[in-house]
Amino acid sequence: MLRTTAAIVAGKAARAAARVRGGGSAMPGLVAERIDPQFLAHALSGVSEGIVVVTGTNGKTTTTKMLAAILRAHGKQVFSNPTGSNFTRGVISAMLGDLPLTGRLDAEIAVLELDEWHALQFAKVVTPTHALLLNVARDQLDRFAEIDTTAKLLGTLASMTSTGVVRNRDDSFVARLDEALFQPGVTTRWFGIDPAVADELPPLHEADARFDDELSPPEPSADDGMLSPQGPAEFRIDFGPESVGPLVLKQRGLAAMINATAATTTARLVLGEAFRPDVADEALRAVTPPFGRGEVIDAGGYPLELVLVKNPAGFTVALGTYHAEPVTTMVAINDDYADGQDVSWLYDVSFESLREKGVALTSGVRAYDMALRLDYDDVAVAAVEPDLERALDRLIRDFPAEPRRIFCTYTAMMRLRRLLAARYGLAGFGEETG
Repeated sequence: MLRTTAAIVAGKAARAAARVRGGGSAMPGLVAERIDPQFLAHALSGVSEGIVVVTGTNGKTTTTKMLAAILRAHGKQVFSNPTGSNFTRGVISAMLGDLPLTGRLDAEIAVLELDEWHALQFAKVVTPTHALLLNVARDQLDRFAEIDTTAKLLGTLASMTSTGVVRNRDDSFVARLDEALFQPGVTTRWFGIDPAVADELPPLHEADARFDDELSPPEPSADDGMLSPQGPAEFRIDFGPESVGPLVLKQRGLAAMINATAATTTARLVLGEAFRPDVADEALRAVTPPFGRGEVIDAGGYPLELVLVKNPAGFTVALGTYHAEPVTTMVAINDDYADGQDVSWLYDVSFESLREKGVALTSGVRAYDMALRLDYDDVAVAAVEPDLERALDRLIRDFPAEPRRIFCTYTAMMRLRRLLAARYGLAGFGEETG
């Protein structure tokens, strides 16, 4: 207990210092974790109705925000890590602001976004009651190596979960996880695109993620959430004869609809008979995009949209979502640890949809690499400016009367979001983490 109290005091002090100097949100958690390695176990010991881990390559932050919103709309007291800091120390940092000196979190349910590796480190200390497994794609290969390695991480997490696992039926790496390794009595639920319309939609998984007869998931049951798009923006989530929607999200695109389906399926499993489709519908309609995930900022009277990209699947879906809109485009690519230092994945993305108008600027540490990549796809680049602040200034100054969109990797997005917040007085946002 004394160690936990000391960890809280030190963590809160580190948090206050980080806020003064504008540092990262993960450092306070690292301080607390170093003092008390069992900090998370103690803090979450009073959470009585579920500890849900959300993990996978794409969509963690958006899905976590949606899931927490649905649970709160049902009257649950929910703790979550809202900044997108998906390491264990980021979770601790998110707790420190409201954590009393007793060290026990005052919440009924915890919904935690964790990357694939840190999800396992978390599960070694705290047993998740539920795991939501979103997808597997090539992402940060210098950290997780081959795609099969990432899939094994998800499988191990599922085997450490005590009550329920929710899986993506449209991702073969997730769908073929061996349920024989799950704990006895664990409930499996599926989410995905309604098979009746799946062939009409663009592919969302990698070329090397193929199904065969042995890997195909079972036919959807009335407990599985099936996405049924009703148009470019409207969609419905079907659970047999019961449906959520039709509804329209504040965040655009097919990926956001899939995230909403994953979140709703998980909420339904966690809440059981208390789940109400009308409450979930209302909650999803109100969710705003997490910072940098399709967030639209009023920059001098014209919209400027930040779109996070970090792997071929995510970038391809983003380009497919936005390609028909005439906007001025900038691409900002960094190669810091949190971005993944191997950016060769850019060569697995087709940029042909950008040919018609071209790209106004490339920026970031890999600005010239990005310009070269675009040249291979015959996409004209008007200017290369590695410095993000100068590139942003040019984008706003030289294109004052046009909508603008920036595709950016994680640390580039964080830096740009901070610059935009200072310039336009935007509300708070997450700190750089990793």
